[in-house]
Amino acid sequence: MKLPRLTLLLKIWLSTSVALTVIFLFTAWLLQRYALDTTNRSLEEEVAASFQAYESLWRSRSETLASVANIMSSMPNVRDAFRTRHQATIRDVAGELWARVNENLRETAFLVVVSPEGDFVAPLGSQTGTALPKAWPVVRGLRDRFPKQVSGYLMIDGQLFQLVVTPVYVDSASGQGLISILITGFEVNHLVAQRLKEATGSDFLFSSEDRIYASTLNPRASAELRSRSRAGDKPTLLDDGVTEYVALTKPLAGLDNKPIGSLSIYRTFEAASQRLQQLRTNLILMWIAAVALGLAISYFFARRIVRPIEMLDAAAAEVAKQNYEFRVPFQGTDEFGRLANTFNSMCASIQKARHELIRQERISTIGRMASSIVHDLRNPLAAIYGGAEMMVDTDLSQAQVKRLAGNIYNSSRRIQEMLQDLLQVTRGRTQEREVCGIREVVDAAIDAVSQSAAEQNVRISASVPDDLAAPLERSRMERVLLNLLSNAIEAMPSGGEIDVEARREGPSVRIEVSDNGPGISPEIRGQLFQPFVSYGKKNGLGLGLALSRQSVMDHGGDISVEDRPGGGTRFVIRLPAEPVAAAA
Repeated sequence: MKLPRLTLLLKIWLSTSVALTVIFLFTAWLLQRYALDTTNRSLEEEVAASFQAYESLWRSRSETLASVANIMSSMPNVRDAFRTRHQATIRDVAGELWARVNENLRETAFLVVVSPEGDFVAPLGSQTGTALPKAWPVVRGLRDRFPKQVSGYLMIDGQLFQLVVTPVYVDSASGQGLISILITGFEVNHLVAQRLKEATGSDFLFSSEDRIYASTLNPRASAELRSRSRAGDKPTLLDDGVTEYVALTKPLAGLDNKPIGSLSIYRTFEAASQRLQQLRTNLILMWIAAVALGLAISYFFARRIVRPIEMLDAAAAEVAKQNYEFRVPFQGTDEFGRLANTFNSMCASIQKARHELIRQERISTIGRMASSIVHDLRNPLAAIYGGAEMMVDTDLSQAQVKRLAGNIYNSSRRIQEMLQDLLQVTRGRTQEREVCGIREVVDAAIDAVSQSAAEQNVRISASVPDDLAAPLERSRMERVLLNLLSNAIEAMPSGGEIDVEARREGPSVRIEVSDNGPGISPEIRGQLFQPFVSYGKKNGLGLGLALSRQSVMDHGGDISVEDRPGGGTRFVIRLPAEPVAAAA
């Protein structure tokens, strides 16, 4: 199916709309991309900040525990109590100092005294409910690092602890002697992870390769993320199959400085996704409003731009209809205004040139007609003038007078026929139509040219049914056939043949006048039925075929010319077989 053609206004409007839509979509894509990148960077920074907050909190707790342990280990009465290894004594001496520790820290931390071999001696403080181990063999591997404090993570019986190990020395004869070891710390559990989340806003996951110690995520998400997290210095993007996260994973160093697990910090995209969705919604609403406003504005300006073009298009259509008086009603100093002024000037010039051309054509037509009339009237007038002069000035015999009178009669009749041809140019039909036999009209025309045809050795034959008839103006149709026969005879000065045939074809009568002469010259074939075309003829105004065509058309028919097979010309006349309304 062929699509309808779009107007220039719609083309401009649609192109502007498409351009606005593409530009806005590209801008919206850039804004969304920028928002997404900004969100990613923000989440990465928040994850890094959460890790720094975790380290700061962990460091603060470790330093506090280390300070408590150092104070206890430096007090003489505490060291004397540790030397006794009596639990009640140790509690009485060190318990008062432990009670002064920050209450929040005491709720999660613990403090125990062990022997240099790692045997449990006495608990000094533990309100966590955590079941502390009865033996700490790990301290034996740390003795080469004493007297410095040692801190780190330790996994005992499937539980993860962060510890600060402080040795307690006393002076002896052989030097300082290790009498006991203070172990302070706390278990890394879900409560600790939850407090970290409350402090930072991020999710925390403490795990090793085979288990999870503490997490603020649900079990499914914790398992998925643990399997996909990898330790690194920069945050990465992860998802648990449902939610996307920015993740940062760091190893957890044990008391021997070897990794025993990892800490993963996650920042969810859920809040950011909601903000992005809200941004998309706002962008869509803005796009709808901007496109609607852009379409209205573009239509307004496109209409103002196209309006002068529509005026010029309408003016061009009027000029195509030869209405050269039409003017473009547009004023302005821009390109369209100058084009409208130029177009109006062009129409005025064409109109002026057309009037001048018509005037010159009329003068030329009058001149051609006058020249033709003078040329054609000269010979018969000369014959009349000469014959009359001889009859006046010379005594002639009766036979000579009769001959001169005949010449004068023929010449005057010739002049009358010429004048009648000129009269028919403007008057058209002169008689009422009557049903005439085509055979009678053809025979009358042949009789009129039989003498001239015999003089030029031209044979004329007719094949017309006797019962063939049509409504005609007999005299005009006889002159049409007479003109065609005369032209054919004149075209064959050395003799030839002329065939006239007529027959009924449906609602029409077809009459053919054919000759075996030289044919129609290509120089005049396209102008054959125009007035004053008489190429190669010695006599005549050049009106014969033009008048013949007009006569046939007045009868409601037509006339055409074609080449005859084998050489020559054939004129075909078609006339209605039934009466038709007379041409105006």
